[in-house]
Amino acid sequence: MTWQLGAFSVLALALAAGFAWYERQRPDARIVALVATLAAFAALGRIAFAALPNVKPTTDIVLISGYALGGAPGFVVGALAGLVSNFFFGQGPWTPFQMAAWGATGVLGAGLATLTRGRIGRWPLALVCAVAGYAFAAVQDLGDWVTYSDHSFAQLAVYVGKGSGFDLVHAAGCLMFALLFGPAMLRSLRRFTTRLQVTWRPPDLAVPAILAIVAAIAIAPSGARAATPASYLLAAQNSDGGFPAAPGQPSSQLFTCWVVMGLAADGTAPAQVSHGGPTAITYLLAQAGSQTDAGALERTILALRAGGASVTSSGRDLVSALERDVGRNGSVSDQVNLTSFAVLALRAAGAPVPSRMLRWLVRQQDRDGGFGFSTAGGVSDVDDTGAVLEALAGDYAPGATRARARAVRFLRRTHNRDGGFPQQAGEQSNAQSTAFAVQGLIAAGGTPSASAFAYLSSLTGADGHVRYSRSTDQTPVWVTAQALMALARKPLPLAPVTAAVRPRSHAHRRVPRHGRRRGGSRHSRSIRRDSGTSPVLAQLTADAGVIAALALAPAGLG
Repeated sequence: MTWQLGAFSVLALALAAGFAWYERQRPDARIVALVATLAAFAALGRIAFAALPNVKPTTDIVLISGYALGGAPGFVVGALAGLVSNFFFGQGPWTPFQMAAWGATGVLGAGLATLTRGRIGRWPLALVCAVAGYAFAAVQDLGDWVTYSDHSFAQLAVYVGKGSGFDLVHAAGCLMFALLFGPAMLRSLRRFTTRLQVTWRPPDLAVPAILAIVAAIAIAPSGARAATPASYLLAAQNSDGGFPAAPGQPSSQLFTCWVVMGLAADGTAPAQVSHGGPTAITYLLAQAGSQTDAGALERTILALRAGGASVTSSGRDLVSALERDVGRNGSVSDQVNLTSFAVLALRAAGAPVPSRMLRWLVRQQDRDGGFGFSTAGGVSDVDDTGAVLEALAGDYAPGATRARARAVRFLRRTHNRDGGFPQQAGEQSNAQSTAFAVQGLIAAGGTPSASAFAYLSSLTGADGHVRYSRSTDQTPVWVTAQALMALARKPLPLAPVTAAVRPRSHAHRRVPRHGRRRGGSRHSRSIRRDSGTSPVLAQLTADAGVIAALALAPAGLG
């Protein structure tokens, strides 16, 4: 993936240099500064509206920049806006397509200026921005088709059809923003440029050297700042030893349990993970005495055992408390979800698992082979089907064997073409459902498709956190922890990890605005809550400055 970003960064600057060479002009340093400012403004405009999916002013800013300044500056503004803003949203195979589409938008603005001879009204400008916005989003659909499909025209139609709603939203946002600030921005740029001669001419010998440097810069970040999901989680720990839903939020027993399991799966000993205070295990032991909910007991047992701690270390017998929640029919509260995790928790603690629990789970299988949150007859989902496969691992009774085979076929059928799994068949893929599917398939003795791991990797941002899906970023600590177990290919229950913590580089914290998925499950689903956006502005500014300076150097600055 890094070579794609590096290659396209070089391509973007090569095209900008090509425009400049054609124009055969030398720029005023103030124009160079203006282009750099507009690129930063376009990138920050995208970040500022992160909470509104697909509603961004970036396309308008790029088009108007090209309209006022010309093709080369417009292209550089667009290409840099895509590259720099993804230091916040996460680099990936989508970055080249965004850079290309926004770069072309800048060139489109220059062409529009030529056609209209520099005179255009508010509504015509807004309509062109709307068309450019729709075209930009359509290019992203094409990028998804190229990157994640079998490249058939039927799949192209599927990607375009599914994305048309989002494309129209982006177009409507562009229309709105252009009506609000388009003419005012255009007038401001014109007043500035009328005092200057906008010229671009690269020094003959500097271009190859600059492009080589940019290639090295574009490829280097992944190695220089080798942020991983584990390093992101370690950096998110609070001083009380617990972990939050997102960095900077209060600690929670729910999220701490999942992080402990994620780190243990990756080989880090949770008993030695601290942030200048109690360890993660110490935090869980302090919370254990107050846990009465079956789901909390199950998570705590799984996490403590993954961290090598005794389930009685808190002075309370957690296993006995959980066993009291198992009903005569073998279920916990007549829920597949709670019963599956009760089996896993008992197994982790080395306690006997009553056969009636496994028989009850088998009887809850739906006709399609999947399992739902509650009992048979509901809607099957990937998360609970994966959890049941983990619970039934090692049970070779005829009924359990058949149930596993049918559940595996259910998961195979729900596997989306982008490599991920949805919560329910036909929905968009997400990281948490993909993680449960991967763990369930491994527990059942199967081999998950490599595309599932590629999907999870594609959601990993520059700071190491894993996005919930391609369109949503939410509860990053929780999502990253669950994805980490799947990436480590470790199903539940996990073997205890007591070795010393491996040296890791803590990633810079970057907290996007997060929504939450609709839910019900205490283990695999969530309740909606927003976590505030708090990017590392210093790092973002530094990255933007370095890349902008290198990109604009061929124009004669310095």
